[in-house]
Amino acid sequence: MAELTITKANFQNEVLDSDKPVLVDFWASWCGPCKMLGPVISEIAEERSDIKVGKVNVDDEEELATQFGVMSIPFVALFKNGQIVKSSVGFKPKEEILSLLD
Repeated sequence: MAELTITKANFQNEVLDSDKPVLVDFWASWCGPCKMLGPVISEIAEERSDIKVGKVNVDDEEELATQFGVMSIPFVALFKNGQIVKSSVGFKPKEEILSLLD
């Protein structure tokens, strides 16, 4: 499944009310490490049907970034039952991102 574009408008439905865990990548188009992480996030979205994968553009969705205390990007958070249970800041290899799911 392709990654979802997460916005303030669909955040409640796609992330907080999701029956599956949701991996959310907070990113920006000008961020070099975000560009490096993008393909990794896309691969995970295609390979894992047991989770949802979404992306939040922090420039477009400043309110969401502020709500979750995103100070540095890329910031990847795993949401379960509407709460962040694990997170990672900065570029990480695919194996480390997948380890958030364990």
